[in-house]
Amino acid sequence: MTDHEAISTLIYSYAERLDAGDLEGVADLFAHATLRGDQRQASRRGRDAVLAVYRDTVMLYEGTPCTKHVTTNLIVDVDAAAGTATARSYFTVLQARPELPLQAIIAGRYQDAFARAGSVWQFTDRLILVDLLGDLRFHLRQGSVARLGQRDP
Repeated sequence: MTDHEAISTLIYSYAERLDAGDLEGVADLFAHATLRGDQRQASRRGRDAVLAVYRDTVMLYEGTPCTKHVTTNLIVDVDAAAGTATARSYFTVLQARPELPLQAIIAGRYQDAFARAGSVWQFTDRLILVDLLGDLRFHLRQGSVARLGQRDP
Protein backbone atom coordinates (compact mmCIF):
# COMPACT_ATOMS: atom_id res chain seq x y z
CA MET A 1 0.00 0.00 0.00
CA THR A 2 1.37 3.44 -0.90
CA ASP A 3 1.58 6.28 1.61
CA HIS A 4 -1.26 8.05 -0.22
CA GLU A 5 -3.43 4.93 -0.03
CA ALA A 6 -2.67 4.40 3.67
CA ILE A 7 -3.61 7.98 4.52
CA SER A 8 -6.75 7.82 2.39
CA THR A 9 -7.74 4.64 4.22
CA LEU A 10 -7.37 6.43 7.59
CA ILE A 11 -9.63 9.25 6.41
CA TYR A 12 -12.27 6.88 5.04
CA SER A 13 -12.03 4.66 8.14
CA TYR A 14 -13.25 7.57 10.27
CA ALA A 15 -16.50 7.78 8.29
CA GLU A 16 -16.95 4.01 8.24
CA ARG A 17 -16.41 3.63 11.99
CA LEU A 18 -18.61 6.57 12.94
CA ASP A 19 -21.48 5.39 10.73
CA ALA A 20 -21.19 1.93 12.30
CA GLY A 21 -21.46 3.45 15.78
CA ASP A 22 -17.93 2.28 16.58
CA LEU A 23 -17.01 5.22 18.81
CA GLU A 24 -14.13 3.24 20.33
CA GLY A 25 -12.75 2.71 16.83
CA VAL A 26 -13.12 6.41 16.03
CA ALA A 27 -11.22 7.27 19.22
CA ASP A 28 -8.48 4.77 18.29
CA LEU A 29 -7.84 6.75 15.09
CA PHE A 30 -7.06 9.84 17.20
CA ALA A 31 -4.97 8.16 19.90
CA HIS A 32 -1.97 10.35 18.98
CA ALA A 33 -3.88 13.34 17.65
CA THR A 34 -5.70 16.53 18.43
CA LEU A 35 -9.29 16.87 17.23
CA ARG A 36 -10.32 20.48 16.74
CA GLY A 37 -13.24 22.54 15.53
CA ASP A 38 -13.59 26.24 14.99
CA GLN A 39 -13.14 28.74 17.84
CA ARG A 40 -16.45 27.75 19.50
CA GLN A 41 -15.32 24.17 20.03
CA ALA A 42 -12.72 22.91 22.49
CA SER A 43 -9.77 20.85 21.23
CA ARG A 44 -9.53 17.24 22.31
CA ARG A 45 -6.21 15.42 22.55
CA GLY A 46 -5.78 11.65 22.62
CA ARG A 47 -8.01 8.62 22.57
CA ASP A 48 -9.84 9.08 25.88
CA ALA A 49 -10.71 12.74 25.27
CA VAL A 50 -11.94 12.02 21.74
CA LEU A 51 -14.00 9.05 22.93
CA ALA A 52 -15.59 11.19 25.64
CA VAL A 53 -16.63 13.91 23.19
CA TYR A 54 -18.19 11.43 20.76
CA ARG A 55 -20.03 9.62 23.56
CA ASP A 56 -21.30 12.96 24.88
CA THR A 57 -22.48 14.33 21.54
CA VAL A 58 -23.45 11.62 19.01
CA MET A 59 -26.86 10.03 19.36
CA LEU A 60 -26.99 6.27 18.69
CA TYR A 61 -30.08 4.26 17.78
CA GLU A 62 -29.67 0.53 18.43
CA GLY A 63 -25.91 1.12 18.21
CA THR A 64 -25.62 3.38 15.14
CA PRO A 65 -26.24 7.05 14.41
CA CYS A 66 -28.26 6.24 11.24
CA THR A 67 -25.85 8.36 9.18
CA LYS A 68 -23.65 8.12 6.12
CA HIS A 69 -20.57 10.32 6.19
CA VAL A 70 -19.50 10.92 2.59
CA THR A 71 -15.92 12.12 2.15
CA THR A 72 -15.00 13.74 -1.18
CA ASN A 73 -12.50 16.05 -2.88
CA LEU A 74 -9.62 14.35 -1.05
CA ILE A 75 -6.19 15.86 -1.63
CA VAL A 76 -3.21 14.24 0.14
CA ASP A 77 0.29 15.75 0.24
CA VAL A 78 3.04 13.44 1.54
CA ASP A 79 6.54 14.43 2.60
CA ALA A 80 8.01 10.93 2.64
CA ALA A 81 11.46 12.11 3.74
CA ALA A 82 10.04 13.84 6.83
CA GLY A 83 7.47 11.12 7.51
CA THR A 84 4.63 13.65 7.56
CA ALA A 85 1.60 14.39 5.44
CA THR A 86 -1.40 16.67 5.20
CA ALA A 87 -4.80 16.18 3.63
CA ARG A 88 -7.88 18.19 2.96
CA SER A 89 -11.30 16.90 2.06
CA TYR A 90 -14.99 17.72 2.09
CA PHE A 91 -17.61 15.88 4.11
CA THR A 92 -21.38 15.62 3.81
CA VAL A 93 -23.41 13.74 6.41
CA LEU A 94 -26.69 12.17 5.38
CA GLN A 95 -29.21 10.90 7.91
CA ALA A 96 -32.59 9.16 7.82
CA ARG A 97 -34.80 8.21 10.75
CA PRO A 98 -38.49 7.42 11.04
CA GLU A 99 -38.89 11.02 12.29
CA LEU A 100 -36.56 12.48 9.63
CA PRO A 101 -36.66 11.83 5.90
CA LEU A 102 -33.34 11.20 4.18
CA GLN A 103 -31.43 14.47 3.96
CA ALA A 104 -28.05 16.12 4.26
CA ILE A 105 -27.71 17.33 7.87
CA ILE A 106 -24.25 18.92 7.84
CA ALA A 107 -21.41 19.59 5.40
CA GLY A 108 -17.93 20.98 5.73
CA ARG A 109 -14.21 20.34 5.42
CA TYR A 110 -11.51 18.33 7.17
CA GLN A 111 -7.94 19.58 7.36
CA ASP A 112 -5.76 16.70 8.57
CA ALA A 113 -2.13 16.14 9.51
CA PHE A 114 -0.36 12.80 9.81
CA ALA A 115 2.94 11.34 10.93
CA ARG A 116 4.49 7.99 10.15
CA ALA A 117 5.39 5.86 13.17
CA GLY A 118 7.58 3.13 11.74
CA SER A 119 5.61 1.90 8.75
CA VAL A 120 2.20 3.04 10.07
CA TRP A 121 0.56 6.40 9.37
CA GLN A 122 -1.33 8.08 12.21
CA PHE A 123 -3.51 11.15 12.55
CA THR A 124 -1.74 13.95 14.44
CA ASP A 125 -4.37 16.64 13.92
CA ARG A 126 -7.88 17.04 12.51
CA LEU A 127 -9.57 20.40 12.11
CA ILE A 128 -13.28 20.13 11.35
CA LEU A 129 -14.73 23.18 9.63
CA VAL A 130 -18.51 23.34 9.32
CA ASP A 131 -19.82 25.12 6.22
CA LEU A 132 -23.50 24.11 6.08
CA LEU A 133 -25.91 23.08 8.84
CA GLY A 134 -29.16 21.24 8.45
CA ASP A 135 -31.44 19.41 10.87
CA LEU A 136 -29.11 17.95 13.52
CA ARG A 137 -31.83 17.14 16.09
CA PHE A 138 -31.47 13.39 15.58
CA HIS A 139 -27.68 13.31 15.28
CA LEU A 140 -26.22 15.47 18.06
CA ARG A 141 -27.37 15.74 21.66
CA GLN A 142 -28.82 18.96 23.06
CA GLY A 143 -26.07 21.52 23.61
CA SER A 144 -23.81 20.00 20.95
CA VAL A 145 -25.66 21.80 18.19
CA ALA A 146 -25.15 25.21 19.83
CA ARG A 147 -21.39 24.65 19.84
CA LEU A 148 -21.55 24.24 16.06
CA GLY A 149 -23.06 27.71 15.72
CA GLN A 150 -26.70 26.69 15.50
CA ARG A 151 -29.26 27.16 18.25
CA ASP A 152 -30.68 24.04 19.84
CA PRO A 153 -34.05 23.03 18.38
